[in-house]
Amino acid sequence: MNHEIVDQDEIHLGAGRGIEGDRFYDYKEDYKGQITFFDGATWDAVRNEFGLEDLSAAHFRRNVIIRGVDLNELIGKTFSLGELRFSGSEESTPCYWMNEACAPGVEDFLKGRGGLRCRILTDGSLQKGTYQMQVSA
Repeated sequence: MNHEIVDQDEIHLGAGRGIEGDRFYDYKEDYKGQITFFDGATWDAVRNEFGLEDLSAAHFRRNVIIRGVDLNELIGKTFSLGELRFSGSEESTPCYWMNEACAPGVEDFLKGRGGLRCRILTDGSLQKGTYQMQVSA
């Protein structure tokens, strides 16, 4: 089965369920990866380090590109983007796929900065743009 990555201007989130239309929507109860975030600065670093100026964010297979946030600091914390709330579950650890989809060595390069897996705590929509982030304990 092919799970194509499609760039969206807006995604609809279901609390405890995931992103509508995503292959992991209603995947299993209390799934840790209902949504995944990836740092745009890390994407830039991979492109620069490996000479991949045309590398699409889709190669990382994460749901949302975010900038200006240390994603690892959100592990174990509740945070919000606008009115939407999330719980940071764990690092979205890179795997061998990164070496195949991007370039040999990318898997190791991404260790410790592979993204953030989260649970979705509120229903709503997330649109491209700038959001104010609030972090709880």
